[in-house]
Amino acid sequence: MKMLKFFLLLFCGLMASYTQAQTDNPVRKIYNFNPGWKLFVGDQQGAESGEFDDSKWKSITLPHAWNEDEAFKKSIEQLSTGIAWYRKHFKVTDVQDRKIFLEFEGIRQAGEFYLNGKFIGRHENGVTAFGFDISSLIDPEKDNVLAVRIDNAWNYKEKATNSGYQWSDKNFNANYGGISKNVRLHVTGKLYQTLPLNAILKTTGNYIYAKNFNITGKSAAIVSESEVKNETSAAQNVKYEVEIKDADGKVIKTFSSAVQNIPAGGTTTLKAESLVNGLNFWSWGYGYLYTVTSRLQVNEKVVDELATKTGFRKGEFKNGMVYLNDRVLMMKGYAQRTSNEWPAIGLSVPAWLSDYSNGLMVESNANLVRWMHISPWKQDVESCDRVGLIQAMPAGDAEKDVTGVRWDQRKAVMTDAIIYNRNNPSILFYECGNESISAAHMEEMKAIRDQFDLHGGRAIGSREMLDIPAAEYGGEMLYINKSATKPLWSMEYARDEGLRKYWDEFSPPFHKDGAGPLYKGADASVYNRNQDTHAIENVIRWNEYYKERPGTGTRVSSGGVNIIFSDSNTHYRGEENYRRSGEVDAMRIPKDAFFAHQVMWNGWVDAKKTGIHIIGHWNYNAGTKKNIYVVASGDKTELFLNGKSLGFGIKSDGFLYTFKDVAYQAGMLKAISYDSKNNKLAKMQIKTSGQPVALKLTPIQNPTGFKADGADLALVQVEVVDAMGARCPIALNMINFEITGPGEWRGGIAQGPDNYILSKQLPVEGGVNRVLIRSTTNAGKINITAKADGLQQAAIVLETLPVRVLNGLSTQLPADGLKPGLKRGATPAEQTYQVTRKAVKIVNATAGANGDKTRFSYDDNELSDWVNDGNINTAWIKYELEKASTVTQVELKVNGFRTKIYPIRILVDGREVFKGNTVPGLGYFTAICKPTKGKTVTVQLLNSGEATAESEKIGVEVNGKKLDDGIERAETKSKGGLSIIEAEIYESK
Repeated sequence: MKMLKFFLLLFCGLMASYTQAQTDNPVRKIYNFNPGWKLFVGDQQGAESGEFDDSKWKSITLPHAWNEDEAFKKSIEQLSTGIAWYRKHFKVTDVQDRKIFLEFEGIRQAGEFYLNGKFIGRHENGVTAFGFDISSLIDPEKDNVLAVRIDNAWNYKEKATNSGYQWSDKNFNANYGGISKNVRLHVTGKLYQTLPLNAILKTTGNYIYAKNFNITGKSAAIVSESEVKNETSAAQNVKYEVEIKDADGKVIKTFSSAVQNIPAGGTTTLKAESLVNGLNFWSWGYGYLYTVTSRLQVNEKVVDELATKTGFRKGEFKNGMVYLNDRVLMMKGYAQRTSNEWPAIGLSVPAWLSDYSNGLMVESNANLVRWMHISPWKQDVESCDRVGLIQAMPAGDAEKDVTGVRWDQRKAVMTDAIIYNRNNPSILFYECGNESISAAHMEEMKAIRDQFDLHGGRAIGSREMLDIPAAEYGGEMLYINKSATKPLWSMEYARDEGLRKYWDEFSPPFHKDGAGPLYKGADASVYNRNQDTHAIENVIRWNEYYKERPGTGTRVSSGGVNIIFSDSNTHYRGEENYRRSGEVDAMRIPKDAFFAHQVMWNGWVDAKKTGIHIIGHWNYNAGTKKNIYVVASGDKTELFLNGKSLGFGIKSDGFLYTFKDVAYQAGMLKAISYDSKNNKLAKMQIKTSGQPVALKLTPIQNPTGFKADGADLALVQVEVVDAMGARCPIALNMINFEITGPGEWRGGIAQGPDNYILSKQLPVEGGVNRVLIRSTTNAGKINITAKADGLQQAAIVLETLPVRVLNGLSTQLPADGLKPGLKRGATPAEQTYQVTRKAVKIVNATAGANGDKTRFSYDDNELSDWVNDGNINTAWIKYELEKASTVTQVELKVNGFRTKIYPIRILVDGREVFKGNTVPGLGYFTAICKPTKGKTVTVQLLNSGEATAESEKIGVEVNGKKLDDGIERAETKSKGGLSIIEAEIYESK
């Protein structure tokens, strides 16, 4: 009875507050327009009419893709396309002297919109937000009907140009059709601040930025400017007032502009700025946000008020590095599909689940997500603000530059996206293409940035762009770039695939690394890895970039991103019909690679020494011998089995320690890392679990409560556990679920028929799995039971909370109540890297041939090189140093860096300091030299450079396409050919 009384009081309170919101006529109202939609899949004649009978259509809550059931069940190119209709009935009673706007965060692909039977517009690019002014069409006395006809055809063509869209691509842009993103309704007065919706409305909204930073003093000048329209019948004298509240809701500053006259029908920009002290700057893993409220006042009366969540941070891009709040940050993170999708849902998840997923990236110690190919939806953008995850925001593209209409389409998307997202502090990069674009195109994109976001502290660039001056950042994929000027970070440095189910070849289901079908007739071993080798490969790849980090010289790598974070319903090369290169699976359950990244990435530049992770588990058959791998950031690592030391591991690739042929014994495996002075730094242990005896269910749900809105989701984790409650890591039991109450089963994913999508029967993998439950619009208790043969069953109860919807509108917005993540703390006060070596400047060079081209080997441009004439007797180059220096290292990027081995020797003032072979890799080879003082350094080829069979493999993609390997030179194919792209000389720090 007490609970019933509580809900009655809650209901009455919500109704009272909602009614008040409808009748008190506040200056601006924003409604959640997601509730109460109807869906029909197929074309329906007359469905645009307000009188059309949609009573038999499916009732849904947005966001909702009409083909959501197919997410991860079908491969990307098989996702259903066609026509679907969405309709919504709603009322807006307060319309006199008001403006009413609809804001769509986006649809897929194109939509035709009708209000009360009248066509109001069309949006077609399938990416960006857009809006409609529906003020003149609303009838306050009756039911208004919005009808939307959606066409998500892959080959949809823009009506005005008959051109398709480059980014409507079956490789990367999962086609979840319909109104798959949030919708809002805005009510304002006729003197108002516009919305940031360039598409259709052609308005730019509010722009907030900071300048004149004093990071140590915690102050900056804060500027707010708003595009203001006066649609009243008379000129208005308007004062623009700005109020800033901190994360606790405390007002920390109020300031205003002088009164300005805006004529009737006029549009202008009002601006105010002030120095603000005591600021908490937004940072990596520190999503500190302020509420900036901009008000329009006429005769001291507030006539419009707009609240914007934003953060303040300083971004700079110089010296080959990225600076955040005056501290160097090496970029490390993921190239993630913009759909950021989930099984049987697609991209249309509640805001809290976006925070959960994006927050896991930060938990893995990533600081950057590079959304791939198309601009992310607003929900993910705002989520990254909260969790403290830097974003690279693309426009829309595939993998090449374009011209004509398609280039105009890309510029339009970039314009829309910048205007819509420029107040979001987490966006640090604007990406103009997933392949290089021309210098002229780069200038065009930069002009767009400068017009709409000149002060945001963001770099604009594209993939590659190594020699395009207008690009403010760049970087290739799958090999290392370095720079002394603009930062270069790898857009994609590792993409091997591995199923979470596969531990190693000694664990059920005993998957041998690389076993799997061919891909288009070629060996696809690297796309069928197990967890051991998937994690190890990620360590190997990252370490090559880490070796070239800030602090290692004048030219440095600014990091890179791993493709992808979560398994994706997009292009794949392995045995399943979806991509499995994530560090978590599709249900966001971590793989071992997730924890490997935690170790390697825990630091702004230099990795903290306290990270350690044992790859795998410790449940094997008697007699098993296997290598044990530990990822650790210390100087050495020791392994113990049941208290007995097994010695120190063989260190390789910076972070990897290998203990060969460890004989399995049940019990405890423990790893301890040490510094060079034998001080303990970190430890980790894993134990043998007992026999499976029971199931365990754990809910993961909205921190503000599970909402009965028809769109909220809860995750339920199921584990097979032993008598002590420990997970059984090799369990593969089939689980049978039962659900009763006001919840909709959306299920999970596992290897098997149709990937078990929507099935209430699915197995655990590695002892664990997860399922999704969606709320209905009826509040109540949802009972979930899990059963498996021979195991004790488990049950939990989820309770959904009522959400009030009146006239098709709700005042509760999707992200209301979600808190920012502040775990990492503010930007460090101390320097974020140590200088480990110093570059010695090269001032001149001579060579055996092409002496006039020698400067190209030290010009900080990886698209130029010096090459000899192919004769062995001319295969040398001598560098003159700025000053006599004690040379300790010479670093070379040679042509064929990925596939060829060159036997070379290095001399300092004629004295040999190195003799040996270059090592194929992702870019740079470092020759460790006998420390010798001198003014010249000579690099000489001893014999012909040769490609090895193994290096030839890493130089070719699975489809046979040759990976970048330097600059094509006929001379290097000759016996005495030597070509150097970049040479760097180092002395001790």
